[in-house]
Amino acid sequence: MTFAGLNVAKLLIDGRLVDAEGGATYENINPATEQSIGVAADASTGDVNAAIAAARRAFDETSWSTDVAFRVRCLRQLHDALAKHAEPFKAMMTAEVGLPTKMVGSTFDMPVENVGWVTDLLEKYEFTQDLGLGSIEGFGAHRWTEREPYGVVGAIVPWNQPLQVSLAKVAPALAAGNTVILKAPPTTPWCVSALGKLVAEHTDIPPGVFNIITSSVNDRGEELITDPRVDLISFTGSTAVGRRIMELGAQTVKKCFLELGGKSPNIVFEDADLRTGIGMSTFMVCLHGGQGCATLSRLLLPRSIFEQGVQMAAQMLSMMPYGDPLDPNNVMGPLNSARHRDRVEAMVERAKAAGGTPVVGGRRPPQLETGYYFEPTLFADLPEDAEIVQNEVFGPVLVVQAFEDEDDAVRIANNTIFGLSGAVFSGDHERSKRVARKVRAGTMIVDGGIYYGSDVPFGGYKQSGIGREMGQIGFEEYLQVKSLCEPA
Repeated sequence: MTFAGLNVAKLLIDGRLVDAEGGATYENINPATEQSIGVAADASTGDVNAAIAAARRAFDETSWSTDVAFRVRCLRQLHDALAKHAEPFKAMMTAEVGLPTKMVGSTFDMPVENVGWVTDLLEKYEFTQDLGLGSIEGFGAHRWTEREPYGVVGAIVPWNQPLQVSLAKVAPALAAGNTVILKAPPTTPWCVSALGKLVAEHTDIPPGVFNIITSSVNDRGEELITDPRVDLISFTGSTAVGRRIMELGAQTVKKCFLELGGKSPNIVFEDADLRTGIGMSTFMVCLHGGQGCATLSRLLLPRSIFEQGVQMAAQMLSMMPYGDPLDPNNVMGPLNSARHRDRVEAMVERAKAAGGTPVVGGRRPPQLETGYYFEPTLFADLPEDAEIVQNEVFGPVLVVQAFEDEDDAVRIANNTIFGLSGAVFSGDHERSKRVARKVRAGTMIVDGGIYYGSDVPFGGYKQSGIGREMGQIGFEEYLQVKSLCEPA
């Protein structure tokens, strides 16, 4: 099976592009048309076992973990191959993910840039740190630390941004000297499996160092988590699944590096540019259908301007262009699958049953009979403990909450189990920074600044995750620290 010249129905195991055991495949569905666009390899337990065995052998028996110059060369090759195949990857992102063409450029270009950034970091990174001389009980010693790779990394990625998250995990994991088994999401396998062709045919990455598994079920991921030959699990996805991974990973006491869900607050004060502040939330909950972990899905407004702000947000949502992701004017395409569309719809229906009335939206758009679409939706002034206020929807649903003063805004912002991201807008920039520091979240937008970048760590507080991706800190997540000493 090929898509614009890239093979997208093969596994990558031990350096070879192979069929799944028994030739098993499953249909890949375009969420905008509800039609099959082809098939992906449906890996078995045996395929996963073969990938783990290959990764284990490559780490234990080759020089990959110690040859920094070779790793630099291979990662440069991967970066160049990605850049040369930009158009087919962008087309895949629209076809299987449902990403509008308006946003596929940044969601491809920036992750590819990150591969180059990590490679640059690897070239100059100091793996050894001298701690100087020390003395205990009269015995002198020279001490130092060395950073070394964990070993075999199981990387499990989500369906909303499969390529971006894959590269955010794979590039630093490989750069650090680990070997990797990359597990694709069931509903968006092609963006991941196409990496296999690039690695196999355009890089010198040795057999077993990088392996790719696609499967119609999530069980293959659990097999990575429980296998004692896998040393680290890097996962991006929901908090519920993150809890399950921690439970399973405890059996072998392996490191679980988790980037999980969010219910991010956007605090807009009365002296802010309301159109800019409110527009940040309305745009984000529609961008890619709100299917982003850091989406600003809770809009917090002062009680004094609450009604004005709600009407402004409702107007913005009502005007948001959505529909066919191939239409360059559309900001929002479909939700990724029928199952996920039904989940979003069920949460909205439960909110209605509990007494909430959508200000706008709240249903499947009647004008779009085909595709997994859902209207941009707004709920206002629901109780703080309402399910749709507290839980991640991962859809085009915005909730607006009222606060009384600055302290109340911070209290409401922190009143969830999540702490992934947030924003503050005010005419007083010092107040914005003061409030941002009080919100318990891993990333904060202050008066419209954008934090995303290869050098900026990303991750959450509380139940939004453990660890950080991106930046030097994200690279070091894949490194152990060994302390050594010798007689002085």
